[in-house]
Amino acid sequence: MALVNVDKKNHVLLIGLNRPEKMNAMNRAMYHEIAAAYYQLQNDPELRVAVMYAEGDHFTSGLQLDDWAGVFANGKGIEPGEGELDPFDITGDSLTKPVVFAAQGICFTCGVEMMLNTDIRVAAKGTRFAQLEVKRGIFACGGATIRLQREIGWGNAQRYLLTGDEWTAEQAYQWGLIQELVEPGEQLNKAMEIAEKIAKAAPLGVQRSLKSSKIAVSEGQEAAKERMFPELRPVMASEDVKEGIQSFLERREAVFKGK
Repeated sequence: MALVNVDKKNHVLLIGLNRPEKMNAMNRAMYHEIAAAYYQLQNDPELRVAVMYAEGDHFTSGLQLDDWAGVFANGKGIEPGEGELDPFDITGDSLTKPVVFAAQGICFTCGVEMMLNTDIRVAAKGTRFAQLEVKRGIFACGGATIRLQREIGWGNAQRYLLTGDEWTAEQAYQWGLIQELVEPGEQLNKAMEIAEKIAKAAPLGVQRSLKSSKIAVSEGQEAAKERMFPELRPVMASEDVKEGIQSFLERREAVFKGK
């Protein structure tokens, strides 16, 4: 059985953690399957957005540490293989298509860090989050120390990074860490609803919006400003712009092709 279910639904790629008997604990094999799915998302021209979710009662209990100890000791970090993209991607520049995240149950350590590398987050009420690394003798090395304070503020981030304490979906919603708080069992449906709206929008517009936002965060507002209109030029020459204008004039829904 695959450790990750990968399914293509029109322009949406579903990436589902599938080790529920182990609370979706991530071993190295699961990591590489997720990384391969991210590569598929980036390189399949028919795909416009992904939804990351998990089978079972929990998103993930975190990394299976006994399987990763040797990797952490090598001083190089987690490295994707050929035909893979890192789902943590601390630099944030390898994926140009959005990912919608859906969590339930417990979402610990690597689950939070993958969530921080996604763009829109949904969680079921009662979901619990934590960065437990300081309780295991290590520290968060999948991007939480870089991204979490940007998402929830310095004090909130250090409150949980330095203690390993849990926080709730309700807290995450209040902080803006998640954008949708839903009833248990509805998290995937809501994530798909959002993804399908993204998939219907103009792909070039979506991808350039995401890219410009990432540049502003990683390189600063001036860098994003300088690159905004050069990035806009090829979009304005696309067939999709013509379709957007024509559909508006004809009072119909646009059908975009990403060209």
